[in-house]
Amino acid sequence: MNIKKLIGIIALSTMAVSATFAQRFAYVDTEYILKHIPEYIAAQKQLDALSVQWQEEVDNRFAEIEKFYQSYQEDQVLLSEAMRRKREDEIVNKERETKEFQRQKFGFEGDLFQERIKLVQPIQDRVAQAIQAIATDQSLDIILDKGSEVTFLYANPKLDKSNDVISRLGYKPDPALAEN
Repeated sequence: MNIKKLIGIIALSTMAVSATFAQRFAYVDTEYILKHIPEYIAAQKQLDALSVQWQEEVDNRFAEIEKFYQSYQEDQVLLSEAMRRKREDEIVNKERETKEFQRQKFGFEGDLFQERIKLVQPIQDRVAQAIQAIATDQSLDIILDKGSEVTFLYANPKLDKSNDVISRLGYKPDPALAEN
């Protein structure tokens, strides 16, 4: 094999490898995008209010149990063994009920989680559809989320498509909300 053929094969191989890796990248900042969506902000406020309301109820129940326990301790010497056991059982049952209430409201797949899905999921779906449409329209191969676990040591602002997503969703980008 002569040297010209070898150089030609190497050049073609390099071009093929370059074409394979010539993907178009962009990124978005979903946190920044969501700040532009009034429905999302309203949903967050509603979720925060529910969380505060339920936490106050949990706190009140635990305070009531604490008062009940203190009353029991004061009366303990005057109570028969059967009465002591009955009051202890009542305290344990109230505590169990309160913990169950807390789990139902704040636990994995609890009421707060379900409410978050109901309020936020449709908004996130719209954002995902807008991102997908932009990727298709601009022939992008990969779009990363700046706000997720991906670490950006440097990101060229020209690759940031967050404002494109906001515009596609029908909102006006607000530069004051940008963290850059």
